[in-house]
Amino acid sequence: MTRTLIIKNMVCNRCKTIVKQLLDNENFEVISLELGKAVVNKAEKNDYTKLEKRLNKEGFELIKTSSEFLVEQIKIRLIENINKSNTELMPSQLAEELGKTYSVVSKTFSKSEGITLEKYVIRLKIEKVKELIQLKQLNFSEIAHRLNYNTSSHLAKQFKNITGMSMSEYQKLQDWDRKSLDQIV
Repeated sequence: MTRTLIIKNMVCNRCKTIVKQLLDNENFEVISLELGKAVVNKAEKNDYTKLEKRLNKEGFELIKTSSEFLVEQIKIRLIENINKSNTELMPSQLAEELGKTYSVVSKTFSKSEGITLEKYVIRLKIEKVKELIQLKQLNFSEIAHRLNYNTSSHLAKQFKNITGMSMSEYQKLQDWDRKSLDQIV
């Protein structure tokens, strides 16, 4: 018999590696592992309380409600989309992929996270901009194009609005203040 564990903040390949190690350390037999979800063989020896504590210690959480699951799926899809070049996941597409109406997706996300879906996407993009600035591989126009901004000035305005500084000022900093994508809210 199997059990599906839905895991909050498991949004990248590093996260998958850490969760896999935790499951192995706690003697869970992993059948499959993907972003936000692990399928394990259910065994009497498994201690889910201990696993939950270990996951929490590493910044993860076991999700117990359907609305928490929906919010985590939204975050995973948006983060995956931000990491792809020149693609934009439209809100209606996101809702359709999740088998929900946009209204349900938007309201559930806002209620859970205290921020609108649109503002969350902007914050994700700004953190991605910070990463791309640090990598020094693209100029500001190329960064704007990669993140589907019509103009670099639109990106510049959003960046300044969120961070309080221009992209050039951020570029000159020695101590870059970046958040991991799973910590954005």
